[in-house]
Amino acid sequence: MSLQERAVANSTELKLIRAVSRWQIVGLAVNDVIGSGVYLLPAAAAALLGQLSVLAVALAGGAVALIVLCFAEASSYFDEPGGGYLYTREAFGSFIGFEVGWMTWLARVASVASLSAGFALATTYFWPAAEAGWPRAIVITVPLIFFTWINVRGVRPGVAVSVGFAVAKTLPLVVFALVGLFAVDWSRLAPSEPVATGTLGEAALLLLFAYAGFENAPAAAGEYRNPKRDVPFALLAMIGLVTLLYVLVQVVALGTLPLPTLAESATPLADSATVFLGAGAGTLMAVAAMISIEGNMGNTVLVGPRYLFALARDGYGPRSLASVHPEYRTPAVAIVTQSAFALVLALSGSFVGLAMLSIIARLATYVGTAAAIPRLRRLYGSRPDAIRLPGGFAIPLAAIALCIVFLASTTVVNLLAGLAALVVGAVIYRFRRR
Repeated sequence: MSLQERAVANSTELKLIRAVSRWQIVGLAVNDVIGSGVYLLPAAAAALLGQLSVLAVALAGGAVALIVLCFAEASSYFDEPGGGYLYTREAFGSFIGFEVGWMTWLARVASVASLSAGFALATTYFWPAAEAGWPRAIVITVPLIFFTWINVRGVRPGVAVSVGFAVAKTLPLVVFALVGLFAVDWSRLAPSEPVATGTLGEAALLLLFAYAGFENAPAAAGEYRNPKRDVPFALLAMIGLVTLLYVLVQVVALGTLPLPTLAESATPLADSATVFLGAGAGTLMAVAAMISIEGNMGNTVLVGPRYLFALARDGYGPRSLASVHPEYRTPAVAIVTQSAFALVLALSGSFVGLAMLSIIARLATYVGTAAAIPRLRRLYGSRPDAIRLPGGFAIPLAAIALCIVFLASTTVVNLLAGLAALVVGAVIYRFRRR
């Protein structure tokens, strides 16, 4: 195709609408990270690390911030959709870029599926029959159809719903943290027993899962009003807010429940809230957990298809996946396709198994983006809105080292699953649409 023909094609192509503001992106980023993890983290972290879990949560936030900083710099160079796929493609070429984009999208599918299965589990607090059979299928299917429909209808309603969920899920946690601080027995936070070194790897993966999701924020940059400035701001604001909230939640849970009770609790926040808010707090926190899970799902249904859209636009997969709905101006086919795959996985898998499927895929995105920073800085560092991290390449190198630690902490089965996904991706790449 000649340059003139390409220009004509671009001028007649349906475009995505830039409709999302800075603070809406902050809401999306917070919604992506705060999910079911915060309701399970206090008990699991306490069981693995004891009183040191408070320090571990704070250190994990600081460590993950290194990766977030890499995404902040990379996102300041571009106003196109794709996130980690776009960054690695520009830095290392189409094959590495595709593999990262492919793994990132697989993580999104697994995430929607695990959240759907997790929502069914949370629903059993009110409807025990939702654990299996047709009640479970209904609880999984109906919310997923709802979020798919909302996001097909337009990016504005999709963002409005996600931001609404972000507010609804965060307020109960803020109340829990601020009110609970007055009920804390500070003597319970003093370390009493050494931590077994064998639990450190498991704890590292747990903390990564609790903070994961921030990589979604740049994916829909093609629909943000000023992505080069607003995405970095949203990422940095998010990691600060989430880290502070997680630390406060861990302090309150650990300071209001005996360590053995907290470590064995299936509903740690509900049990803790009952101590200082009364018996009705269990129901309140159960509802908050359900809202939190649904908020995560809504965000992933919104953002995940943008990876698929970006990949299809570059020739990977059917051309229809790169189409924009003529009326709603959304990647409708990509949205429906992702939800269909996620529904099949959710109906056939467990919450824990599906959640673990996304760990390796996320790490591929993190490593790829951090490694891309030196190359992107040379290519685009002179752009007016570009951000340059301090310390030369120290932060990207530290972020890569952190990801290697996380990789070393996972199981051989997960590593083999990640390798198999990369091989499948290589086959898909081989048959790229020209």
